[in-house]
Amino acid sequence: MAAKTQPSSSSLVLIMSLFLLLLSVIVPSSVLSATLRSDIQALESIIRSVDPSSISPSSYLSTWDFSEDPCEGAGTFLGVMCSFPLENTTSRVIEIDLDDDGYDGFLSDEVGNLTELTVLSLNKNRFRGPVPETVFQLRKLTKLSLAENFFTGDISPEITRLKELKTIDLSKNSIAGEIPPRISALRSLTHLILSNNHLDGRIPALNGLWKLQVLELGNNHLYGMLPKLPPSLRTLSLCFNSLAGRISPLHRLKQLVSLDVSQNRFSGTVGHEILTFPEISRINVSFNQFISIEVIKVTGSRLRMLDAEGNHLQGHLPLNLATYENLKDINLRSNMFSGDIPRIYGKRLENSWRSLYLENNYLSGTLPEEFQKISKQIKGNLSNNCLQCPKNVQICQGTQKPKSQCTNAMLGSLE
Repeated sequence: MAAKTQPSSSSLVLIMSLFLLLLSVIVPSSVLSATLRSDIQALESIIRSVDPSSISPSSYLSTWDFSEDPCEGAGTFLGVMCSFPLENTTSRVIEIDLDDDGYDGFLSDEVGNLTELTVLSLNKNRFRGPVPETVFQLRKLTKLSLAENFFTGDISPEITRLKELKTIDLSKNSIAGEIPPRISALRSLTHLILSNNHLDGRIPALNGLWKLQVLELGNNHLYGMLPKLPPSLRTLSLCFNSLAGRISPLHRLKQLVSLDVSQNRFSGTVGHEILTFPEISRINVSFNQFISIEVIKVTGSRLRMLDAEGNHLQGHLPLNLATYENLKDINLRSNMFSGDIPRIYGKRLENSWRSLYLENNYLSGTLPEEFQKISKQIKGNLSNNCLQCPKNVQICQGTQKPKSQCTNAMLGSLE
């Protein structure tokens, strides 16, 4: 009987190699890959930092089931996006975009371990405390959106290390301190939204942010003159601050669509350059200290809303407003305008204007008959002037001043 031969060591190695090759073909790659352990630990820390009673059964966080892999579970870990792993690599968390379910808690320091994160969005919840310094280690972050929470503290100068950022939205929190002077180093920024906080100090020069399209700094405690701003801006909101001086630096912002500098201390003239920007649709300069507004004759304007309430605007009502063919809503109340109301205003109300507020001025004379022919429903008010305003006219509401007040105001404006 022949003796049995034992397989050589080289044969065993060959068999094992073939087995592993076959296994890699048969077993799906999704079983072989898994989320990086430190990413899982960071997600666990994030959910531990949220009050469990604020996580409703229908919320994204209620689907975070750590018995499954965060990047591979079906129907789990809503709000988490992962990268597709390459061969022999692990999945990485690249986005956290939570729903607005009212989560109550703190943002864990361990979020800084998610080094591949590009989006961190926690809007409309109840996160509180300072924004962790570790967030500023996330060098690949393109969007940091923490709006409508209860974050406190200041904006760390370390934010300028996040060179890939395109969007910063920290609005509607309780963030204080100054805007970091070197924030212009974030050359990729297109949206900088810091409104409704407790920021103070001067606005730093921002002209280095040459891609910036949206700048919203309203409802803070900012003061000083207007800084240098990038000409790429399309939306600019600086309302409800203590900014002062002239707004002539805005003349360079020829791509503006929406401008709101209301409730500040700006003075001088609202120049015709602003009213005739090619794309401008909304202008709000109300409650400042402007003494004049330049309205030149135009064709093709896209301006739809002009609000200049509560200034010291003097002289006659601007006749050329009627040439702004897309204009719908005009608010010039509580100024020092005097003289007659132009007849063309009545024609525009009949045809295209939706609202006209002129109360609390020093207008006088007989109301043009065009106003009495208006048949459509409009919004407006002409009260507290010195007008002969028939009660049957829709916008002749309230009482009028004694005529002498308007005569004195007109004489004063001529001096």
